[in-house]
Amino acid sequence: MKHYEVEILDAKTKDKLCFLDKVEPNATIGEIKSMFHRSHPQWYPARQSIRLDPKGKSLKDEDVLQNLPVGTTATFYFRDLGAQISWVTVFLTEYTGPLVIYLLFYFRVPFIYAPKYDFTTSKHWVVHLACMCHSFHYVKRLLETLFVHRFSHGTMPLRNIFKNCTYYWGFAAWMAYYINHPLYTPPTYGEQQIRLALIIFLFCQIGNFSIHIALRNLRPPGSKTRKIPYPTKNPFTWIFLLVSCPNYTYELGSWFGFTLMTQCLPVAFFTLVGFIQMTVWAKGKHRSYLKEFRDYPPLRSPILPFVL
Repeated sequence: MKHYEVEILDAKTKDKLCFLDKVEPNATIGEIKSMFHRSHPQWYPARQSIRLDPKGKSLKDEDVLQNLPVGTTATFYFRDLGAQISWVTVFLTEYTGPLVIYLLFYFRVPFIYAPKYDFTTSKHWVVHLACMCHSFHYVKRLLETLFVHRFSHGTMPLRNIFKNCTYYWGFAAWMAYYINHPLYTPPTYGEQQIRLALIIFLFCQIGNFSIHIALRNLRPPGSKTRKIPYPTKNPFTWIFLLVSCPNYTYELGSWFGFTLMTQCLPVAFFTLVGFIQMTVWAKGKHRSYLKEFRDYPPLRSPILPFVL
């Protein structure tokens, strides 16, 4: 059995960082990262980007050495991804914040509104309903993070947690301030508008959860296998016939329902910004599906059936 010699160069300076002798041909990039980590302890595997070209894409951990376009002396390029943090930690942090922050405004703790309103409650029942819906949404997200989601990547750059928390925590405070304000006025069309909004919100929350379960069942524990998602017996998953990322479709629907329920401008703005971001993600995933699977269903749109 022939063995490989592997040299790893700095992608920026082209300096040799490591030379590995007698590497098994069936060694994976993940195993090579571990070998590299032994000689450079400061760069743990999750922090490493190993690529064939200094400006190329990172190789996947499961890529096998002998299947790559390299000779028996393989040259790879290393780039430091920076300090990493687990996806679970990021999600738990960014979702716990809005849950707690919103409740601070709901209970009108001191120093938010005028002193005479400290720990008072709103006379409008829609305010209490909105608090229940907002809390339910983020409790659901936290539980899904712990028990449902399976992540294809274990970590993300540490800097992302600050960006993500600023987004979620900041919007939660902005929305909560106005919804729970003593001068808040209920929606224009009263109970009919609120009840319709609640139906939309709950329908989309159930739909979003159903999609997350369907996606979870596509990937066995500990696997990074990617498959084409198809509808299941659950009617909420039938939207897969028309959309590549229905989890985002239902998420958008939930926030549309919350906007309709509260008739609050900051909520509408949060929904719009979220829609723009989710559209970017959905288009990226849609392109990835089309590139990876030749038999990908042609009728599907990224996030909105027949539109977008």
